Amino acid sequence: MAELPRLLLTAAHSGGGKTTVTCALLQALVNRGLRPAAFKCGPDYIDPMFHSEIIGARSRNLDLFLMGEAAVKDLLLENGRSGDVAIIEGVMGYYDGVAMGHRASAYDLSRQTATPAVLVVDGRGAALSLAALVKGFLSFRPDSTLRAVIFNQVSPMLYPRLKACIEAETGLAVCGFLPPAPECAIESRHLGLVTAAEVDALQEKLRRLSQLAERYIDIDRLLSIARSAPALTVPSPPPLPAVPGRPRIAVARDKAFCFYYADGLRLLEKLGAELVFFSPLSDAALPKEIGGIYLGGGYPELFAKELSENLSMRRSVSGAVSRGVPTVAECGGFLYLHRLLSDDAGREWPMAGVFPSRASNTGRLGRFGYVTLTAKTDGLLCGAGETLPAHEFHYWDSDRPGDAFSAQKPQSERHWDCAFHTPTLYAGFPHFHFCGCPDAAHRFVSACQRCQEVSL
Repeated sequence: MAELPRLLLTAAHSGGGKTTVTCALLQALVNRGLRPAAFKCGPDYIDPMFHSEIIGARSRNLDLFLMGEAAVKDLLLENGRSGDVAIIEGVMGYYDGVAMGHRASAYDLSRQTATPAVLVVDGRGAALSLAALVKGFLSFRPDSTLRAVIFNQVSPMLYPRLKACIEAETGLAVCGFLPPAPECAIESRHLGLVTAAEVDALQEKLRRLSQLAERYIDIDRLLSIARSAPALTVPSPPPLPAVPGRPRIAVARDKAFCFYYADGLRLLEKLGAELVFFSPLSDAALPKEIGGIYLGGGYPELFAKELSENLSMRRSVSGAVSRGVPTVAECGGFLYLHRLLSDDAGREWPMAGVFPSRASNTGRLGRFGYVTLTAKTDGLLCGAGETLPAHEFHYWDSDRPGDAFSAQKPQSERHWDCAFHTPTLYAGFPHFHFCGCPDAAHRFVSACQRCQEVSL
């Protein structure tokens, strides 16, 4: 058991202000000289980028479906104990989980980790009805773990009466509010918010949000609630042995490929890999003397022209994959391996050409959400019949999405075939968190070591 002050910020629904309040609170804590550790509930890649921009260190994902309870608790403690307080941003609405249930929801995470939860409530266009909303969330489950409320988009004039009303009607502490601040708005696009690197004057927006938080949010009360969290009981699964030889894995990382789970990358390093980062946008070729390639997700469709014009890199990647260099290509990385990729204006651009296929914008989310993948044949990440927890979220689709796995939606009859899987390649739209499938990570690193050994 270990002590770890911690809070989870949640809301009634997406767009209720979780990210705004979380960023405001993180920046205010940093301004006070504290060292917060930041986390995001669920599979989202983008919100942790904003957290990381504030705290100056990687924010981490905690996903009960992709990772499982033991890995979530282990990584919460491992990453949280280096700071003064752990701040977790929820996902969607508090109780929204898998298949109209609460599994893998923010509520589920709060309950499994005994983390006090704070409900962020959008106060626009309501008054006493907000008490009904808060009371409903508080009583919907007897172990709701809700301890406090923060209002978003509320005027300083209304707040005192609103605070008195909510505390009298619900018994929950009201720990402040953020007033409307349109100058701090953060734009969005088809995969959610734009990335932190793309926001104009982000530091100024964060500075302004932190000033509002310091003025209008009872940060001391929130820290007191965080310190009231019980000691965290963490199981200790036996670690997998490190692969010898220090195989070098080339990881694509730039504006087009930026969707990675920090703990997943760290696991590859723990398993013995040396990660070498490169840019498909600006580098001429893959790094030398590598044993593997990891092409993560991102926005290759927004940079299709630039990626296409880098002919030497396209040839370098195509040649390496064709030679059998072990490769994991998830979602955006999979798009890069196509013959043609449409940009957001519908123009087609040549890509690496590993697959003789085309990818284009469908205008909607097609296959979306958590899935369990079952391998049909032996391959790079697992054997035939073995399963992997995964997630899909993409507007661009392929005319050949692959059929090496069967993807099953949880608690649903819906399923489909997807992805390519050979002894040296995984490529498809579903993405993983390697901490939720450590055996797959170990197989990948081992394959990279064998490849590097042969090439040397």
